[in-house]
Amino acid sequence: MFPTDQPITLNSVTITGPHQPRQEEILTPDALDFLATLHRRFNGRRAELLTRREEMRQRISEGWTPDFLPETRTIREDDSWRVAPLAPGLKDRRVEITGPVDRKMTINAMNSGAKCWLADFEDSSSPSWSNMLNGQVNLRDAIRRQIDFTSPEGKEYKLGGVQLVDRPTIIVRPRGWHLDEDHLLVDGEPMAGALVDFGLYFFHNAKELLRRGVGPYFYLPKTENHLEARLWNCIFVVAQDLLGIPQGTVRATVLIETITAAFEMEEILYQLRNHAAGLNAGRWDYIFSIIKNFRDRGDQFVLPDRADVTMTAPMMRSYTDQLVRACHKRGASAIGGMAAFIPNRRDPEANENALAKVRDDKTREAGDGFDGSWVAHPDLVPVAMEVFDAVLGETRNQIRTNRREDVVPDAAGLLAVSETPGSITEAGVRMNIEVGIRYVESWLRGNGAAAIHNLMEDAATAEISRSQIWQWINAGSEVGLTAGGTRTATHEWMQELMDEEFARIERSEGDRFDNALEVFAGSALAEEYPDFLTLPAYRKFLSANAPSRQELAGTPA
Repeated sequence: MFPTDQPITLNSVTITGPHQPRQEEILTPDALDFLATLHRRFNGRRAELLTRREEMRQRISEGWTPDFLPETRTIREDDSWRVAPLAPGLKDRRVEITGPVDRKMTINAMNSGAKCWLADFEDSSSPSWSNMLNGQVNLRDAIRRQIDFTSPEGKEYKLGGVQLVDRPTIIVRPRGWHLDEDHLLVDGEPMAGALVDFGLYFFHNAKELLRRGVGPYFYLPKTENHLEARLWNCIFVVAQDLLGIPQGTVRATVLIETITAAFEMEEILYQLRNHAAGLNAGRWDYIFSIIKNFRDRGDQFVLPDRADVTMTAPMMRSYTDQLVRACHKRGASAIGGMAAFIPNRRDPEANENALAKVRDDKTREAGDGFDGSWVAHPDLVPVAMEVFDAVLGETRNQIRTNRREDVVPDAAGLLAVSETPGSITEAGVRMNIEVGIRYVESWLRGNGAAAIHNLMEDAATAEISRSQIWQWINAGSEVGLTAGGTRTATHEWMQELMDEEFARIERSEGDRFDNALEVFAGSALAEEYPDFLTLPAYRKFLSANAPSRQELAGTPA
């Protein structure tokens, strides 16, 4: 049995998190040994690649502009190579539902009628120890069809159907490379959250999934270049060998959600080619990445209000067109972006207007050649399904039928930030502040998928919100005032607006709004821009009285 009040070390892994129900089923000695092996083999390379990210960002700050890599030109120009054939359960991905791995969401996703479910340990999950560990329990139960749930109000949730093959294919999204898991230490070092999420899911479920006719499939977030994709490929090879699973069983879809990765899409597929399933247009993180990387490069790279940055903006059209072309050229699936609308049955008119926008968005994606797309709510599955059914019919995807050979790789198009229509307004600033603070407060309470103003907000949209404020201040942008006229964005004025919006928030006992304001303001108004909002937020999860890592290393079992 695990102790409930102190760290314990098993197979050289120190567990510092508070005991969770059914923890013994997940943190088994063999599973921990597997995690330790992955950490020792790959954490050093992970650290090198994180340092490389910093160096690349510094180069951009100094005036260097990303472009297609001359050293990988032969990969792009070699028309002969293709990724592995589409795996069982990944041939038809016309609608994918996304969401965190809590128990209720797991059941709702599996009953949604979508073709796939992105089971998310990343942007729609806040990485509390209980969320991460219980998420593994929920996935394990769902795969074995042993999952049910009763809400505090007494509502029961159960799986429908009789066969796992009738349910959506599960695709797990682990955390990004930048996030640590401070509750699991190997040799005194925190493990990468990505290795924990991947390793525990793979170790406990890969063989069971194969027995059921599918496989362990993953979405890879926050990838910045093909070298990071190569690291994942090495991890897949070693993990499959350790468990005696045939090479090529793992399949991965990479989210193209950073501006640097957009210049290396074919190279990313090439590095993962024996394990590649496709690419996804992670639109919100992509916008965040553009702001983040070019935040101090002047007006040419300043975007208008978040609401004005739509998928019809020239830089976004270039990004999605080139993604579909890269995928279909190499035999991979191209998956579109998120429809974040949350239906509100109490407002039919607003509901229908929002659903019309979802239909337009999915119609554009299907027409552009995407093989599927994301929705955030089960009620949107039929809407998106109808659109893709009309385009695909009985065909499972568009890989062969819509090659997008009309698209030419275009570096200037990817960087056409200044051509984005729209303006910076006081209303846009206030919306960024309100949504950002509300989201961080929800995140700190353990809920990383927050419904705010009928939209499903996740970490990526909060990152945009705080990054725009930082960039507008840094660039001295002119902001259109609600009362008329303009005013220059300054640190002092943004602080005033933040105080005003914070004062309007209705408080309740036990909320985390004070902490949320501290985190959001600390990142939006900081002199030095923090790379990720979730890093200071994660530290709020950790107890101020916790033992140091040095004290925890080597704690006996």
